Amino acid sequence: MVFASDAELPDVWECRTCGHEATRLVDAKPVEIDRSGEKVARTHWDMLLERRTRAELEELLEERLAYLRARRGGQQKIGA
Repeated sequence: MVFASDAELPDVWECRTCGHEATRLVDAKPVEIDRSGEKVARTHWDMLLERRTRAELEELLEERLAYLRARRGGQQKIGA
């Protein structure tokens, strides 16, 4: 990509053609980018596991399944 001679060059930008991240080259080598300050995206599952253990989640699942089975009026499993 060509920049104006008086422009401040960014280290990273989005490629117009493919949308991927493009990196500035200095002496035919990519510029080192400090990514230590970037946050890692957390999923809903990650946040859930911060609040409850897998054993607690299994117990809750069993409670809810028992409740739904009782409402349905039977203990027979579907597809089993």
